[in-house]
Amino acid sequence: MHAMTKPRDLQPARSHEGRLGERVIDDFIRDGAYLFDAPLDARAAADLLADIRATRDFGAGLFLSEAEFDADPQYTGVNPKSGRNLLERFEARLDFVEQSIEIVEAVTALLGPGYEILNRKVVCGVPADAVPAWLRQRILGNPVNNLGAYVKPQYRDVTYFYGIDFHQDLIDYQAREADFITLYIYLHPVTRADAPLYLLEGSHALGGSVFPHDLTRTTEDAWRYRNGAYGETTSRQRILTGGAGFAAMWHACTLHGTQPDAADHERISLRYLIAKRHDGPTGMDEVNATLRGPLSLASTRADLDAAGAAVIKANTVNQA
Repeated sequence: MHAMTKPRDLQPARSHEGRLGERVIDDFIRDGAYLFDAPLDARAAADLLADIRATRDFGAGLFLSEAEFDADPQYTGVNPKSGRNLLERFEARLDFVEQSIEIVEAVTALLGPGYEILNRKVVCGVPADAVPAWLRQRILGNPVNNLGAYVKPQYRDVTYFYGIDFHQDLIDYQAREADFITLYIYLHPVTRADAPLYLLEGSHALGGSVFPHDLTRTTEDAWRYRNGAYGETTSRQRILTGGAGFAAMWHACTLHGTQPDAADHERISLRYLIAKRHDGPTGMDEVNATLRGPLSLASTRADLDAAGAAVIKANTVNQA
């Protein structure tokens, strides 16, 4: 789920002090997330989307054949990385995100000045009719259907998903403190059929926990979440639908996931991981001081074998 890119500084457009910064911190303390009131530049999002789609057919041609995969199965090292990341081709087109006054002000409120991008990439939710039948059968019930292992090497500059169970983005950072956030942007309208993100508000309060997580659905839109000795909480499920340019960000310990894409087209989005680098106190310190559980984990997941293949067949978000 994770691939590092070269860190890049962002220069704050203005001070984070003010009403927006206060709202962001308050929402992170309460919900572990902040949803921006207005979308980013929809035209810029649409133009970038068109250029991304022009790089390939996001259909069955993305995938290896069953024989090709079985001849040399590789489960690790198949995500975007420096030198193999489609967004490196479009760096000059990302100012509508990275220099947005609202984005910069909100991120600065949490992380302080001089924050850095740890990772940025294109994320594609692949529709069912694009996934070969042999592959759908193999991955049925897997908690994390990152399809990079099954994609032809030349197309591994994008991360491809076919649903992913509720997880924390801390999952990719063993022994690292939760000093970073995720920023997510939809490049086209996303409805309930387009593999929208499901976010469990307030789930960050229990800190880091090993994937897969202890969740029980209690009502149509709520889950009981347990984290061992750190207790339990009831989290409201928020389905993130929105138009082109929709933007949201969340804490590294906030549970979120997505069901398989039920539409007849791919869902293409941008995902950023952005980290604190400021030495002084920040809004994130204020948020983290309210957590009841750990801010870091020596081990983050229990669903993979030594080669990186799934050994657990269970998927909670598909019950949502």
